Amino acid sequence: MASRTHQPPPLSLSSDSDTDSEGNSGGVETLRHGDLSDSIFKSYIQITGRSSPDLSKIQSFLTSSRSGALSCLICLERIRPSDPTWSCTSGCFAVFHLICIQSWARQASDLSASRATARLSADLFPAAAAKAIEDAAWHCPKCRFEYSKALIPKAYFCFCGKLQDPPRDPWILPHSCGETCNRPLKNNCGHYCLLLCHPGPCPSCPKLVQARCFCGSVEDVQRCGFKKFSCKNVCSKLLDCGIHRCSDTCHDGPCPPCQARSVYRCQCGEIEEERECCDRVFRCDVPCGRVLGCGKHACSKGCHSGVCGQCPLQGRRTCPCGKRVYEGMACDVSVPLCGATCDKMLSCGFHSCPERCHRGQCIKTCRTVVIKGCRCGSLKKEVPCYQDLACERKCQKVRDCGRHACKRRCCDGDCPPCSEICGKRLRCKNHKCPSPCHRGPCAPCPVMVTISCSCGETHFEVPCGTETEQKPPKCSKLCHITPLCKHGSDCKPHRCHYGACPPCRLLCEEEFPCGHKCKLRCHGPKPPPNPEFTLKPKKKKSNHQAEGTPGSPCPPCSELLWRSCVGQHIGTERMMLCSDRKKISCENLCGNLLPCGNHYCTKTCHALMSQFLTSVQNQRGESCEDCHLPCEKERRPKCPHPCPSPCHPGECAPCKVLIKRSCHCGSMVHVFECLYFNSLSEKEQMTIRSCGGPCHRKLPNCTHLCPETCHPGQCPSPDKCSKKVTVRCGCQTLKKEWLCHDVQAAYLNVSCDPKDVSKNQFGLGLLPCNSECKSKVKVVDSELQLRKPKVVERKEPHVEKHVPKRRKRRERVQEVQQISRLQKIISTTWRLLLYFTLLMVLIAVTYYGYKGLLWLSDWMNEVEEKRERRRYPQI
Repeated sequence: MASRTHQPPPLSLSSDSDTDSEGNSGGVETLRHGDLSDSIFKSYIQITGRSSPDLSKIQSFLTSSRSGALSCLICLERIRPSDPTWSCTSGCFAVFHLICIQSWARQASDLSASRATARLSADLFPAAAAKAIEDAAWHCPKCRFEYSKALIPKAYFCFCGKLQDPPRDPWILPHSCGETCNRPLKNNCGHYCLLLCHPGPCPSCPKLVQARCFCGSVEDVQRCGFKKFSCKNVCSKLLDCGIHRCSDTCHDGPCPPCQARSVYRCQCGEIEEERECCDRVFRCDVPCGRVLGCGKHACSKGCHSGVCGQCPLQGRRTCPCGKRVYEGMACDVSVPLCGATCDKMLSCGFHSCPERCHRGQCIKTCRTVVIKGCRCGSLKKEVPCYQDLACERKCQKVRDCGRHACKRRCCDGDCPPCSEICGKRLRCKNHKCPSPCHRGPCAPCPVMVTISCSCGETHFEVPCGTETEQKPPKCSKLCHITPLCKHGSDCKPHRCHYGACPPCRLLCEEEFPCGHKCKLRCHGPKPPPNPEFTLKPKKKKSNHQAEGTPGSPCPPCSELLWRSCVGQHIGTERMMLCSDRKKISCENLCGNLLPCGNHYCTKTCHALMSQFLTSVQNQRGESCEDCHLPCEKERRPKCPHPCPSPCHPGECAPCKVLIKRSCHCGSMVHVFECLYFNSLSEKEQMTIRSCGGPCHRKLPNCTHLCPETCHPGQCPSPDKCSKKVTVRCGCQTLKKEWLCHDVQAAYLNVSCDPKDVSKNQFGLGLLPCNSECKSKVKVVDSELQLRKPKVVERKEPHVEKHVPKRRKRRERVQEVQQISRLQKIISTTWRLLLYFTLLMVLIAVTYYGYKGLLWLSDWMNEVEEKRERRRYPQI
């Protein structure tokens, strides 16, 4: 839904963070912008306690940015968070690409300068032409606010103007520095903006100050931005009359004129009228008529106050043309004419009056014949002075627009601006330029298109021409359409949307006469769908509400039941639809539970003895066979020994088998009764398995046995063995007795692990040798060298290796490969049989429907009977 309007959208601080994910790249950033609204307005709302209409411009920017609809009016391209921008600070606060506005401003200022220099010749008026070039201005593309050439943006600044080239941060508002705005607020109140760096105008000052009402009688604490208030009392200010006081409610601005009515006299005092106090001074229509001081003439003024004054005909007087002066002439005597030429300047400003001195005004039209030239200079002619001379030649000079010729008759060269309408197709491709014909690019389309959700609660504005690329906003409101199915109150609510509502996802659960419930998805009546999202205007709006689509009735009960044959044989049920009442018969095995309670009868399907007593139709009742199989029940408590009795009902007898368990140290074997041992807990089993003697296990770090009593797990404190160990030097001459844990510590000090030392070498080499040891070592080495036998190398004759085992092994591998190939052939055959079965199912369902399912069920039962007969050929 889209409409073209110039009004900003209403403020809504709620975040429309819908859970629908549509594409987008902007999925993380869509959610973040919802949080940005709270962070930007937090400081303002904390002070004021509520929102303000002044925040609508900022909220509109956030909505457009969140929806990806923020576009440049010049190029109509989307403004990305990483694009350098410039925003108008005059009142529209529109955002443009920095490159676009720089190009726009240069072209507009250059065009303005060229027009000025064309009107002022640089040769004749060089100073004026240079001044016009300096004063060249450009306008905002949206609000047409005029900027000087010096204000062409040269760098990329944040919205508050403190930071140049603000970095892109996904956690702050795009094109913002993220710091407090701190711009001076309007009306020069002395306070600064508390919001974070933001687009649009700063809101009204939220500070609390002492302020007086309009009439000044009441003083109260008010918000600084709204400190002008009315006390709702009577104003009581003294009015302009100085007598009465204002009776209106306390108001802004000057008091109205006094409306008190009374009787007042005119200025001359002749007439009395009832008038309002503000019109108490008035003049009547009666002329004054009082005699002047000369005593010969009457006052010619209207109603007036005060004295009438002296007679205007007394004193120094002149003739009508002013050339002759008369002194002391009586006021009742007319001044004579002098007879000279009048010579008063006529209205043309060039010639004087040619008549003799006369009373009254001179002629209005100067009839002196002069040589005049037309405005364009192509014609000169003698004409009366009062006439303008214009030729019939049409000006062929091209006007400022550069498209149309002037075509004005006898043009003086200063052609007026083009009066034609531009009419060029704007970049939005929806409108034409309404401005007068001009040079250069047309101004952007000023129309803003409002795109709203289906319910109209959520909307944002985009420049005209970009609406075709926009998607409808994600509305956080719930859909107002009530479901028509029986789950209306239980259906999960969904968001506002275009088109049809999503189908009800609950189960139908309509109860059939058989007692089952319909397990299909809800197929009740559907509400009428909303229209699909489109930006094209509708040709005709339908006034009547479309009725809901009726739902389809529930199909027959499709619940699958196991239905037995006419003989009520257990284990021979067929899977049939609940709605199918067809009776069946079978030839399968009996399958009834034998008296042992563990196995089933393998006779051919037959009537039971219990049924023979109640049924008259079945007179061949026979008992089921006796079970001779061994017992296969799992014993309680659980043990690995099978029950030695034949198959029987109930629980098995307790297990009396003797089991052997070694003690923890492995030196003794215990014999327990299986039932007794398995009935114990794990802790008690560990306790009775202990032999009670020494552990007899070798410690991990030395060669000694564990001194503790037989115990489970690892031996405790293996590094604290207190046994005595004989320690020798390297030549085994010196020896001492150390404690085992000291020997281990000695090995660890020399970075040797005691575990790696053999039993024969344990303690050897830990004592240092002395001088006696060295002499003894030399004697021993010399004796050993003499006693060392000579090693004679012998070459073994080459013997041919006989490897019959490998050949046997190779033959065994070939046999295994042949067996694996046979298994592959069998598995492939079973797969083909499975595919054929599935194909038969599809064919039966597709071509025969319900009857096909019955036929398929019968066929599967026949296959099962054949398989059972192959398993039990003796029946």
